[in-house]
Amino acid sequence: MKLGTISILGSTGSIGRQTLSVAEHLGVSVCALTANENVDRMEQQARAFRPKLCVMGSEEAAEELKKRLSDLPVKVMSGMEGLIAAATMEEAQVVITAVMGMVGLRPTLAAIAAKKRIGLANKETLVCAGELVMAAAENYGAEIVPVDSEHSAIFQCLMGCNDRREIKRLILTASGGPFYGKTFAELEGIKKEDAFRHPTWTMGQKITIDSATMMNKGLEVIEAMRLYHLPKAKVDVVVHPKSIIHSLVEFCDGAIMAQLGVPDMRIPIQLALTYPNRMPSPTEPLDLLSCGPLQFLPPDDVNFPCLRYAVEAAETGGTACAVLSGANEAAVDLFLRDQIGFNDIPRRVRRAMDTVPLVESPTLEDILEADRQARACVYDSKE
Repeated sequence: MKLGTISILGSTGSIGRQTLSVAEHLGVSVCALTANENVDRMEQQARAFRPKLCVMGSEEAAEELKKRLSDLPVKVMSGMEGLIAAATMEEAQVVITAVMGMVGLRPTLAAIAAKKRIGLANKETLVCAGELVMAAAENYGAEIVPVDSEHSAIFQCLMGCNDRREIKRLILTASGGPFYGKTFAELEGIKKEDAFRHPTWTMGQKITIDSATMMNKGLEVIEAMRLYHLPKAKVDVVVHPKSIIHSLVEFCDGAIMAQLGVPDMRIPIQLALTYPNRMPSPTEPLDLLSCGPLQFLPPDDVNFPCLRYAVEAAETGGTACAVLSGANEAAVDLFLRDQIGFNDIPRRVRRAMDTVPLVESPTLEDILEADRQARACVYDSKE
């Protein structure tokens, strides 16, 4: 099986690095890499994979990288122009969108317009502009293969399901993060070092905090609704602490299909590159005899209100999800910089949701403006 050349947006982050590991395992060529400010890691990746294009977030970082790579035949760009160039390179058959935040929206839309396969690992793209993105994908005939473990699991469970009316509900599994079982009062003094101690996954800082607040699962509920054109009534969440079952689909006849595997992101990443085929993976196989009993618990949206806020935004529609996402990004940023407490994340998200005006049928510009206003609301708060 011949695999196509790939472009990786966000190559120096957790998903990006694991994508490069999978690409190396499969012998896949890499034509473009993008990063924010990590020049050291980008230089290492460029020398190892020899892409034609490298993109940095700022002009200063790009200039530094250009000096370091002066001995290589690689073009260096910066900013949104560079991201879009990487997303639309003629050689790229697959574009892995692993950048964090709303910065991934425009390059994803550009890749869709260029009829690329999108290996989607950027939550905000579907959370904030899911209707626009899915409509564009249908219009251009672009293929979206989810990379998130939960949505990859749903994607796999739906292989062979030709009639979506057969779906009774999607069941997203959540690890519960490191604090499941604690009360809101007990979470008041939580520090970022505590939140980083995820029980099953090793991820980037932002998504690890989102897992701890349960916002990550709320964002995934919105993603599932957009990806599979389903109402919230058909998307449920269950806490599964061991992260062995990555998600499930219940069908109208009572059958439930689940995808199981060790908690390793290289499995869904590889499938995004090889679909509709499967190939041997570098990941250790799941040992059913040693993984222990599989426990399921109800989600707690009282002590972890971010999950409830995400569901509310999904049901409200319009720019509500963009406000939720932008406010959460800003609040998590402040928490990571030790400027607010753990419970201030949902408090500031709630304030933004109550403050930023709703646009019911938004354009792309409306969505970007709602995101901007939500961030400003969070950063400007005096609490």
